[in-house]
Amino acid sequence: MHIRLLTFKGCPSGPRTAEVLNQVLEEEGVAVPVEMVDVPDLESALRERSLGSPSIQIDGADIELSRRDDQPCHGCRLYMGANGPTGLPPQELIREAIRRARCPKITIPFP
Repeated sequence: MHIRLLTFKGCPSGPRTAEVLNQVLEEEGVAVPVEMVDVPDLESALRERSLGSPSIQIDGADIELSRRDDQPCHGCRLYMGANGPTGLPPQELIREAIRRARCPKITIPFP
């Protein structure tokens, strides 16, 4: 499993997102390093497929399924939390994405 945290210097939610991500990884028993990716401008956001800061990608895909087809952008990202929009990805969103990555659907080819 390859996990990336995409953020830009000065992002108010970046450091706390790193803490929450590491906490969830520990709770889930996943011992993989998190690659920190600096996304300082739109060019970088396009190259890295960032949906705003902070974004978490697991195995190259954004953790938020409903936004995977969104256009990359540079700026602050909002997630829908239990109490409305927030700059931090909810723990359960991170947890679900980790579990999906750990247990991908098995496809059996038909003869």
